[in-house]
Amino acid sequence: MFQGMLAYIGGLKMLLAEAHLRSVLWQMIGVLLLLMLLLSAGSFWLSSTLMEQFIPAGDAWYVSVLEWLVWLFSTLMALVVGALSYMTLASVIAAGWLDTLSARTDGRAETGEAGAWWQQAARSLGNIVMPLLQFLPYALGSLLLLLIPVIGTALASALWAYAGLRLLGFEIMDAPASRRGWGWEQRKQELQQHRWFYIGFCGIAALMLMVPVLNLLVLPAAVVGLSRHYMLRDE
Repeated sequence: MFQGMLAYIGGLKMLLAEAHLRSVLWQMIGVLLLLMLLLSAGSFWLSSTLMEQFIPAGDAWYVSVLEWLVWLFSTLMALVVGALSYMTLASVIAAGWLDTLSARTDGRAETGEAGAWWQQAARSLGNIVMPLLQFLPYALGSLLLLLIPVIGTALASALWAYAGLRLLGFEIMDAPASRRGWGWEQRKQELQQHRWFYIGFCGIAALMLMVPVLNLLVLPAAVVGLSRHYMLRDE
């Protein structure tokens, strides 16, 4: 887990320190900023709506506990949905820039398919479909756990957070994995074999998404950090 956290921090430092990477970053900032503002507004709306729907009424002893748990689940759900929406849309829109960042980081000859910007975006969108399909059972399980009083809400929050980090891992690895020609099975095997690395890597990325301004650096820093990690691991 700590190795994943350090890999992400190393990617962030490298992104900001090296001019050939910063030049790509500045081209992305405007698009990412607009996308972040729109999705932040949507996340706040989702959180308030969930709290209004699920917070119970009454003066029983457990009501205050349920209020806190519902707030926790609502906040986590809004953050996960907002973060995943941002990472998904940003990775599709900025596919060409992210591929450039990955190429300039590891200096590796691409074994996957290149093509025009729209072709890269289409492939990026296609690589998102399978992780989303695998995310759905976790999401359904979280909603079912909400039917269990008190403990169910806590378990739903934990399951939702884990599923969100897992899906975030697939989103982040898209650019460097595409350059290596990895298909769906190879990506899934990578995430399973190095589960704790990705939990640490994606965990710190998810935390940074909650910090204004710094959240614009999350996706490019993650691509640089993971590309650098793969490069060092392959040596």
